[in-house]
Amino acid sequence: MEDIKDDLVVLKSGDVAAVITTTAVNFALLSEIEQDALIAAFSMLLNSITFPMQVVIRSKRVDISNYLTKVVQTERSLTDPLLKQQAQSYRKYIQEIIKVNDVLDKKFYVVVPSGSAKYQELGSSPFDWIGRLLGMHTKRVKVNVEQALLRAKPDLLPKVEHLIGEFNRLGIKARQLNTQEIVELYFDFYNPATAQSQRVRTSIGDYKTALVEPAILEE
Repeated sequence: MEDIKDDLVVLKSGDVAAVITTTAVNFALLSEIEQDALIAAFSMLLNSITFPMQVVIRSKRVDISNYLTKVVQTERSLTDPLLKQQAQSYRKYIQEIIKVNDVLDKKFYVVVPSGSAKYQELGSSPFDWIGRLLGMHTKRVKVNVEQALLRAKPDLLPKVEHLIGEFNRLGIKARQLNTQEIVELYFDFYNPATAQSQRVRTSIGDYKTALVEPAILEE
């Protein structure tokens, strides 16, 4: 990755990519009529796409200890015996769940690269898009960031707007990640332990650690 600017990622190759985040639909909870309508709308979305993109689903383990602490505090503050008993049952239920299952938070992304032949075939790895966005699979060249953005925006922005509109037809909320959010995504992906301990950030300048930590070689 060469730079993150104007809500876009500039690659080492000089190409540019946009990242869209979306919500999801619980297909199993829909009625048969709603499922048929959703399938038809999704087919229209696929048929309307004339450019490469990649859908990424990221599952991340969530620490809910703070939430459990709030539940305990609420339980202790209740004076009504019935409410206190219900709060106690709920707290025990949550504690049992986290003993046997990981609590996962799923995030959904759609990555749209600028028009370039090398993106016509996306890799099979679930996070191949990360490598491509970082420029790992391309030869690094001297990149003029401003010129790259100037060339890419007329190509990328209509694609992003089209996808967001089509997702809205499916009842899925979608929006383009801004510069700050893209930086946080990269940082969190490659430095999960550090990101967990530095959860609150106010600006891009707050990131003092490299997006990708250098490996320490043992002699």
